Amino acid sequence: MPPVPADPTVLHPMPGQPRVVLLKPLVTSPLIEVGEYSYYDDPDDPTAFETRNVLYHYGPEKLVIGKFCALGTGVRFLMNGANHRMDGPSTFPFPTMGGSWADHFDLLTGLPNRGDTVVGNDVWFGHGATVMPGVRIGHGAIIGSGSVVTGDVPDYGIVGGNPARLIRTRYSAADVARLLAVAWWDWPVEHLTEHVRTIMAGSIDELEAAAPDTPAAGSTPRP
Repeated sequence: MPPVPADPTVLHPMPGQPRVVLLKPLVTSPLIEVGEYSYYDDPDDPTAFETRNVLYHYGPEKLVIGKFCALGTGVRFLMNGANHRMDGPSTFPFPTMGGSWADHFDLLTGLPNRGDTVVGNDVWFGHGATVMPGVRIGHGAIIGSGSVVTGDVPDYGIVGGNPARLIRTRYSAADVARLLAVAWWDWPVEHLTEHVRTIMAGSIDELEAAAPDTPAAGSTPRP
Protein backbone atom coordinates (compact mmCIF):
# COMPACT_ATOMS: atom_id res chain seq x y z
CA MET A 1 0.00 0.00 0.00
CA PRO A 2 1.50 3.39 -0.99
CA PRO A 3 2.12 6.04 1.70
CA VAL A 4 -0.89 8.24 2.42
CA PRO A 5 -0.29 12.02 2.59
CA ALA A 6 -1.59 14.06 5.51
CA ASP A 7 -4.87 15.83 4.75
CA PRO A 8 -4.27 19.58 4.18
CA THR A 9 -7.97 20.40 4.58
CA VAL A 10 -8.35 19.24 8.21
CA LEU A 11 -8.53 22.18 10.63
CA HIS A 12 -6.97 20.30 13.57
CA PRO A 13 -4.37 17.93 12.09
CA MET A 14 -3.08 16.49 15.39
CA PRO A 15 -5.59 14.19 17.16
CA GLY A 16 -6.22 15.32 20.72
CA GLN A 17 -4.38 18.63 20.17
CA PRO A 18 -6.98 21.37 19.52
CA ARG A 19 -4.25 23.97 20.08
CA VAL A 20 -2.84 23.28 16.58
CA VAL A 21 -4.64 24.47 13.45
CA LEU A 22 -3.81 24.39 9.78
CA LEU A 23 -4.14 27.96 8.56
CA LYS A 24 -5.24 27.39 4.97
CA PRO A 25 -8.63 25.87 5.90
CA LEU A 26 -9.01 28.44 8.70
CA VAL A 27 -8.51 31.84 7.13
CA THR A 28 -11.38 33.63 5.42
CA SER A 29 -9.94 37.08 4.71
CA PRO A 30 -9.20 37.73 1.02
CA LEU A 31 -6.18 39.70 2.25
CA ILE A 32 -4.51 36.60 3.76
CA GLU A 33 -3.06 33.80 1.63
CA VAL A 34 -1.59 30.69 3.25
CA GLY A 35 -0.08 27.62 1.63
CA GLU A 36 -0.93 24.03 2.51
CA TYR A 37 0.22 22.48 5.79
CA SER A 38 1.32 25.75 7.42
CA TYR A 39 0.13 25.65 11.03
CA TYR A 40 -0.32 27.79 14.13
CA ASP A 41 -0.02 26.52 17.71
CA ASP A 42 -1.81 28.28 20.58
CA PRO A 43 -3.24 26.77 23.80
CA ASP A 44 -5.88 29.49 24.12
CA ASP A 45 -7.69 29.99 20.81
CA PRO A 46 -5.72 29.22 17.64
CA THR A 47 -8.87 29.61 15.55
CA ALA A 48 -8.80 33.37 16.28
CA PHE A 49 -5.56 33.76 14.30
CA GLU A 50 -7.00 36.28 11.86
CA THR A 51 -8.04 38.72 14.58
CA ARG A 52 -5.51 38.04 17.35
CA ASN A 53 -2.36 37.49 15.31
CA VAL A 54 -2.83 39.62 12.19
CA LEU A 55 -3.20 43.15 13.54
CA TYR A 56 -4.22 46.50 12.00
CA HIS A 57 -5.08 44.75 8.76
CA TYR A 58 -7.32 47.31 7.09
CA GLY A 59 -5.99 46.69 3.58
CA PRO A 60 -5.23 46.75 0.77
CA GLU A 61 -1.87 45.07 1.46
CA LYS A 62 -1.79 41.29 1.85
CA LEU A 63 -0.22 38.81 4.22
CA VAL A 64 1.16 35.89 2.19
CA ILE A 65 2.49 32.80 4.00
CA GLY A 66 3.97 29.89 2.08
CA LYS A 67 3.62 26.15 2.56
CA PHE A 68 4.95 24.05 5.45
CA CYS A 69 5.48 26.99 7.83
CA ALA A 70 5.42 26.48 11.61
CA LEU A 71 4.12 29.37 13.72
CA GLY A 72 4.65 29.20 17.47
CA THR A 73 2.27 30.65 20.05
CA GLY A 74 1.91 34.42 19.92
CA VAL A 75 3.45 35.03 16.51
CA ARG A 76 2.03 38.31 15.28
CA PHE A 77 2.03 40.18 12.00
CA LEU A 78 1.62 43.96 12.25
CA MET A 79 0.21 45.38 9.06
CA ASN A 80 0.40 48.85 7.54
CA GLY A 81 -2.76 50.03 9.29
CA ALA A 82 -0.68 50.43 12.45
CA ASN A 83 1.16 53.45 11.00
CA HIS A 84 0.70 56.95 12.46
CA ARG A 85 1.82 60.34 11.16
CA MET A 86 5.24 61.35 12.41
CA ASP A 87 5.77 64.62 10.54
CA GLY A 88 3.93 66.85 13.01
CA PRO A 89 4.12 67.60 16.74
CA SER A 90 1.72 64.75 17.65
CA THR A 91 1.42 61.17 16.44
CA PHE A 92 -2.11 60.78 17.90
CA PRO A 93 -4.74 59.80 15.26
CA PHE A 94 -7.40 62.38 16.26
CA PRO A 95 -9.75 61.78 13.27
CA THR A 96 -10.31 58.13 14.22
CA MET A 97 -11.89 59.17 17.53
CA GLY A 98 -14.99 60.65 15.89
CA GLY A 99 -16.91 63.84 16.55
CA SER A 100 -15.77 66.88 14.63
CA TRP A 101 -12.27 65.43 14.64
CA ALA A 102 -13.46 63.09 11.89
CA ASP A 103 -13.59 66.12 9.56
CA HIS A 104 -9.81 65.92 9.40
CA PHE A 105 -9.57 62.37 8.06
CA ASP A 106 -7.47 63.67 5.17
CA LEU A 107 -4.63 63.94 7.67
CA LEU A 108 -4.51 60.14 7.77
CA THR A 109 -4.17 59.60 4.05
CA GLY A 110 -0.86 58.95 2.40
CA LEU A 111 0.70 57.25 5.41
CA PRO A 112 3.79 55.11 4.76
CA ASN A 113 2.91 51.75 3.23
CA ARG A 114 5.57 49.09 2.82
CA GLY A 115 3.34 46.81 0.79
CA ASP A 116 2.58 43.13 1.27
CA THR A 117 4.14 41.03 4.01
CA VAL A 118 5.45 37.86 2.35
CA VAL A 119 6.71 34.70 4.05
CA GLY A 120 8.35 31.95 2.01
CA ASN A 121 7.97 28.21 2.39
CA ASP A 122 9.29 26.09 5.27
CA VAL A 123 9.75 29.00 7.70
CA TRP A 124 9.84 28.34 11.46
CA PHE A 125 8.62 31.13 13.78
CA GLY A 126 9.55 30.85 17.45
CA HIS A 127 7.23 31.77 20.33
CA GLY A 128 6.15 35.40 20.43
CA ALA A 129 7.89 36.60 17.28
CA THR A 130 6.59 39.84 15.75
CA VAL A 131 6.81 40.73 12.07
CA MET A 132 6.54 44.37 11.07
CA PRO A 133 4.71 45.63 7.94
CA GLY A 134 6.09 44.91 4.51
CA VAL A 135 8.76 42.46 5.64
CA ARG A 136 9.79 39.63 3.29
CA ILE A 137 11.06 36.41 4.82
CA GLY A 138 12.88 33.92 2.63
CA HIS A 139 12.37 30.18 2.26
CA GLY A 140 13.75 27.96 5.00
CA ALA A 141 14.32 30.82 7.44
CA ILE A 142 14.16 30.51 11.23
CA ILE A 143 12.78 33.39 13.32
CA GLY A 144 13.94 33.23 16.94
CA SER A 145 11.52 33.43 19.87
CA GLY A 146 10.63 36.99 20.82
CA SER A 147 12.19 38.45 17.70
CA VAL A 148 10.92 41.71 16.24
CA VAL A 149 11.51 41.41 12.51
CA THR A 150 11.83 44.89 11.04
CA GLY A 151 13.71 44.02 7.83
CA ASP A 152 13.87 41.34 5.20
CA VAL A 153 15.27 37.91 6.08
CA PRO A 154 17.31 35.98 3.49
CA ASP A 155 16.58 32.43 2.38
CA TYR A 156 17.68 29.96 5.06
CA GLY A 157 18.68 32.79 7.39
CA ILE A 158 18.41 32.55 11.19
CA VAL A 159 17.47 35.83 12.90
CA GLY A 160 16.87 36.83 16.49
CA GLY A 161 16.60 39.83 18.79
CA ASN A 162 14.87 43.21 18.85
CA PRO A 163 15.32 44.41 16.22
CA ALA A 164 16.06 41.01 14.71
CA ARG A 165 19.58 40.58 13.34
CA LEU A 166 20.97 37.88 11.09
CA ILE A 167 22.74 35.35 13.33
CA ARG A 168 23.87 33.10 10.52
CA THR A 169 22.62 31.29 7.45
CA ARG A 170 21.85 27.60 7.66
CA TYR A 171 23.80 26.76 4.50
CA SER A 172 26.44 28.25 2.23
CA ALA A 173 25.28 30.44 -0.65
CA ALA A 174 25.94 27.60 -3.09
CA ASP A 175 23.91 25.13 -1.06
CA VAL A 176 21.07 27.64 -0.62
CA ALA A 177 20.91 27.94 -4.40
CA ARG A 178 20.70 24.15 -4.68
CA LEU A 179 17.89 24.00 -2.10
CA LEU A 180 15.93 26.72 -3.87
CA ALA A 181 16.36 24.88 -7.15
CA VAL A 182 15.07 21.59 -5.74
CA ALA A 183 12.11 23.39 -4.04
CA TRP A 184 10.83 20.29 -2.27
CA TRP A 185 7.71 22.17 -1.07
CA ASP A 186 6.46 22.20 -4.66
CA TRP A 187 6.82 18.46 -5.20
CA PRO A 188 3.60 16.53 -5.84
CA VAL A 189 2.33 15.59 -2.39
CA GLU A 190 2.41 11.86 -3.14
CA HIS A 191 6.07 12.08 -4.13
CA LEU A 192 6.87 14.26 -1.14
CA THR A 193 5.22 11.70 1.13
CA GLU A 194 7.52 8.98 -0.14
CA HIS A 195 10.57 11.07 0.74
CA VAL A 196 9.68 12.63 4.10
CA ARG A 197 12.76 11.12 5.77
CA THR A 198 15.05 12.61 3.14
CA ILE A 199 13.37 16.01 3.41
CA MET A 200 13.72 16.05 7.20
CA ALA A 201 17.08 14.38 7.73
CA GLY A 202 18.82 13.80 4.40
CA SER A 203 21.67 15.62 2.71
CA ILE A 204 21.26 18.05 -0.16
CA ASP A 205 22.70 15.42 -2.48
CA GLU A 206 20.02 12.96 -1.33
CA LEU A 207 17.32 15.59 -1.70
CA GLU A 208 18.38 16.35 -5.26
CA ALA A 209 18.46 12.64 -6.07
CA ALA A 210 14.91 12.25 -4.75
CA ALA A 211 13.47 15.16 -6.71
CA PRO A 212 10.74 14.30 -9.24
CA ASP A 213 11.20 14.97 -12.92
CA THR A 214 8.32 17.45 -12.97
CA PRO A 215 7.50 19.67 -9.94
CA ALA A 216 3.94 20.44 -8.91
CA ALA A 217 2.28 23.47 -10.42
CA GLY A 218 1.15 26.51 -8.48
CA SER A 219 4.17 27.25 -6.33
CA THR A 220 4.08 30.00 -3.74
CA PRO A 221 5.37 33.39 -5.01
CA ARG A 222 8.97 34.16 -4.14
CA PRO A 223 9.37 36.38 -1.08
